[in-house]
Amino acid sequence: MIGERLVQKVSSTRGFTKVAPHVVPALDKAVHRLTRGKYLLSAQMLPGVILTSTGARSGLPRRTPLACMPEEGGWLLIGSNFGRTDHPAWTHNLLAHPDAEISWKGQDIPVSARLLEGEERAAAWKALLAFWPPYATYQARVEREIRVFRVTRRAG
Repeated sequence: MIGERLVQKVSSTRGFTKVAPHVVPALDKAVHRLTRGKYLLSAQMLPGVILTSTGARSGLPRRTPLACMPEEGGWLLIGSNFGRTDHPAWTHNLLAHPDAEISWKGQDIPVSARLLEGEERAAAWKALLAFWPPYATYQARVEREIRVFRVTRRAG
């Protein structure tokens, strides 16, 4: 797939890292709203969700469009922040308040998030790199370990 390889190459560039955090989330939110939760623009590259988490400091709901890797029983969410220095705010929110909600293909799903560590994170990271190789470029640019969360459905 030449298109997929081209998208992966472009998304690994420093220019993309500078521009994408300002453009991609805004476009995703608009498309998601206009299609009543059925589509995300970035899902043309990677599967995606809208995460509604509780602000770690504010306690207010925070909606964030995110790429994800679907897996049996849930999803992996990756705090790559497009290879920028800091952890994204949504990861702080999930650490403080692991119960959240995702919008997946037009369905709102209550979920619980868990930060992966050690061998479990290593196995998930290996799967993520096979799924979307640019994550390796993002990790190489930063000193922090990119956070990976496993998100599963919550009862109710």
